[in-house]
Amino acid sequence: MVRASIGLGANLGDAEAAVRAAMVALDRLPATRVVACSRLFRTPAWGNEAQPPFINAAAVVDTGLSAPELLQALLQTERAFGRIRLPGERWGPRTLDLDLLLYGEQVIALPHLQVPHPYLHERAFALLPLADIAPDAVIPGRGTVRSALDDLKTCGIAPIGG
Repeated sequence: MVRASIGLGANLGDAEAAVRAAMVALDRLPATRVVACSRLFRTPAWGNEAQPPFINAAAVVDTGLSAPELLQALLQTERAFGRIRLPGERWGPRTLDLDLLLYGEQVIALPHLQVPHPYLHERAFALLPLADIAPDAVIPGRGTVRSALDDLKTCGIAPIGG
């Protein structure tokens, strides 16, 4: 079993309900058990700011799936929640976004998968929820989640309960 960290986000439809339901869905993945879920956070849109704010969260799971298998299970879960990935679209609105942030302390560089998430250390909307449940998790080559978050501004990101 490997301890993995997953970022969750949504900003279309009932985003809060979608993120909560996705947390339950993660616990139903094969050979995977949710260990902890963060509170939900309301986050201003990032990248493409002309869209509704996001609801973001993080989950820590223990999984027997390989990193590529876990990624495929996350993508399948997104599709089950109505996510349609358009070629070339970045930072757009979505019904659900699931990102594999950490997979143990492994560094993985495949064409379709990079772990740790290549921008995790720069994104407060991912780090703040992760720090809620795993502040001492190690981002290989960057230090702990807590130390990465110390270097970022979290303006506009607020917990909404959990």
